[in-house]
Amino acid sequence: MTHQGWLAETRTSYDTVAVDYADEVRDLLDRTPYERAVLALFVELVRSAGGGPVSDVGCGSGRITAHLGGLGVDAFGIDLSPAMIEVARREHPGARFEVGSMTELALADASLAALVAWYSLIHIPDDELDPVLKGFRRVVRPGGPVLLGFHVGDETRLKTRGYGGHPMKVYVHRRRPDELAARLRAAGFTVEAQMTLTSAESSRGGLLLARRTA
Repeated sequence: MTHQGWLAETRTSYDTVAVDYADEVRDLLDRTPYERAVLALFVELVRSAGGGPVSDVGCGSGRITAHLGGLGVDAFGIDLSPAMIEVARREHPGARFEVGSMTELALADASLAALVAWYSLIHIPDDELDPVLKGFRRVVRPGGPVLLGFHVGDETRLKTRGYGGHPMKVYVHRRRPDELAARLRAAGFTVEAQMTLTSAESSRGGLLLARRTA
């Protein structure tokens, strides 16, 4: 499938399920103490690196953006789906959200203190993942932390029905932590920590913490 093809299908799918998606994931962090701990550690790393704007890329309904804001971080969300951004703005009026694609981030070089992609790389095809990670490096300043959440595995599946039973057409890519860590290093990051876990967030979840090299 072409770049524009899968991107359009992903946007349409999440536009369709936006309200039901928000309802389903709204309270997930209340049931995921390990994820909350990693997000708190991420905030400490942001502060120790000097603070500044943090982008939640692929923010969906904005729950992670809002959580980071509640921890005192200058966080803003970016998402491909205009309907998701509408929901995020409605549910979290004190936070900033904008429509955009992680494949072409409209951000200046080294303009971010840090970046988080919380289970949002899962729809990026393998052949487009490296350019996306290099785009992350471009917009994060040297030494800035990056946090990735993802589903662990080797398979790719087509999701045709989702939140609220609505039709979707998105490919879900599961990836091995070592493979994703290697791709991060190749893109110009130093990987500092990785973990796998099972929680309400994912039956096989992975988290990677890295920093942009100079």
